[in-house]
Amino acid sequence: MQSIKEKLNMDHLPKHVAIIMDGNGRWAKSRGKERTFGHKHAIQAVRNAVNACNEINIPYLTLYTFSSENWKRPEDEVSSLMSLISETLLLEAEDIFSKGLRMHIIGDIKKLPELVQDQLMQLVEITKNNKRGNLILALSYGSQKEILNAVKQISIEVKNGELNEEDITEKVFENHLYTKDLPPVDLLIRTSGEVRISNFLLWQIAYAELQFLDILWPDFGKEDFFKCIDDYQNKERRFGKTSEQLDEQL
Repeated sequence: MQSIKEKLNMDHLPKHVAIIMDGNGRWAKSRGKERTFGHKHAIQAVRNAVNACNEINIPYLTLYTFSSENWKRPEDEVSSLMSLISETLLLEAEDIFSKGLRMHIIGDIKKLPELVQDQLMQLVEITKNNKRGNLILALSYGSQKEILNAVKQISIEVKNGELNEEDITEKVFENHLYTKDLPPVDLLIRTSGEVRISNFLLWQIAYAELQFLDILWPDFGKEDFFKCIDDYQNKERRFGKTSEQLDEQL
């Protein structure tokens, strides 16, 4: 029997996939464990997503790792998450490099512990020449703040005479976002059964296909990822045009 991966059209893959990795706490609670137990077991799901992307050559994968709102969680959980991020970076650094992936970080990382900041910047530096794919971690990330910061930066440039108001285009605006060097998102996946965006890449997902899965993140496997790609390939992406207009372009 042909696997989902084997059925995929390799000429019609999304360029950029973003994932809201949700459900770690509920996964742990269902097993009578603390939330941190779920976060630790989520690492394998991250590997599954990264490996799946690597296997079919999807060049950009963004993972919503820690949101700006997550700072509001109990102090002991935040502390455990920071320690887990630090440990994971140490453990996975060699694998990320050997896969030829380039690491990118988006978000207000100055709020992260200094050790985590240093580890992140080292990984960004040692992978900067890798060309196989791009792994983007959204850390201390909030899209509304990202957009607001872009507006402030553009306002300052206009005020200083560095930019004319009439020259402000979508491209100019995008160049002031954390994601200025990244393509727009083609496919957004959220696990856990929740149907919301949670302040993630609001500008960048303007024309993305959205998929909400009834799977808790620690249970997410490569087959789940390939199924999402298969569903994506069965959608018609019109970008405001009609089906007839798209047919005429063929």
